[in-house]
Amino acid sequence: MCYYVIQSLKVLKFSATHHNSMRFSTIIYHNKLKEAHMVYLSNFQFPHIEREYDFILAQKRTCYDTYYPFQILSKHNLTRLDFEPVTILYGGNGSGKTTALNVIAEKLRLERDTLYNRSNFFEDYTKLCSYEAELGIPMGSRIITSDDVFDFMLNLRSINDGINRKREDLFEEYLEAKYAHFQMKSLDDYERLKKVNMARSNTQSKFVRKNIMDNVREHSNGESAFLYFADKIKENGLYLLDEPENSLSPEKQQELLKFLEDSARFFGCQFVMATHSPFLLSMKGAKIYDMDEEVVDVKRWSELKNVRAYYDFFKKHEKEFVE
Repeated sequence: MCYYVIQSLKVLKFSATHHNSMRFSTIIYHNKLKEAHMVYLSNFQFPHIEREYDFILAQKRTCYDTYYPFQILSKHNLTRLDFEPVTILYGGNGSGKTTALNVIAEKLRLERDTLYNRSNFFEDYTKLCSYEAELGIPMGSRIITSDDVFDFMLNLRSINDGINRKREDLFEEYLEAKYAHFQMKSLDDYERLKKVNMARSNTQSKFVRKNIMDNVREHSNGESAFLYFADKIKENGLYLLDEPENSLSPEKQQELLKFLEDSARFFGCQFVMATHSPFLLSMKGAKIYDMDEEVVDVKRWSELKNVRAYYDFFKKHEKEFVE
């Protein structure tokens, strides 16, 4: 994992500049760019409840308390999702939106960075699923979860903690090498000789910098999370995003919103996203499935319960916002 983080860090600065400048150019020159709305995954079909019951009844093992992911999506009569360039699965905890993303990712064999909570019956369930992808699923398509982002940030912290400890050790090593009464007696002492010469020809700070990598945590959690998305989302790909708003401030969520809109509109990306962020739900042209309904239904973002709760709250206090 540390190797993965270090390799990713090599492109983070480039990604921040490249992606932000690319998206900024999109904002300025959008009239000159050709729109590239792509639908790689046309639809995905989940097993009907009758087919699920047939499978469960056929099981001779009775030692399981759950047959997850069976009976999760079917309780909302969800048997099919039809996709647009941007499709959003909206719902609270337990609505099945994350389950749906994991099932799709498993069936399509998408790339992912972290393990997920799968059961003994996950493979059996995905065998009962089907999908249509007339254009094919592009190489490099992936699912990105909040666990991916959290693990990435935690690994950055672990690397920095290790660097800080190593730095303290190098301070002591410098003093020991600089003032040591060292005499080379064999080739086995060659590495030690190089350390002594380096210490005697450099200041303490230069000695430490030459023997250790720089700290890599140069951004806040929100900025690091955003850079993770900017690094992982390439042109012309299918991306499943599970609650990408986690770790992002309202300002960064709006920045991510613009980034995803431009990626879908101009750079050939298709997104299937699970979220209840009102900022991301407002994405232009997004098809939204309300998975909190007893029967999953398509709605406008302004009709969703979570969004209406925000609207009603700020409407109630709007006089307090008068300048």
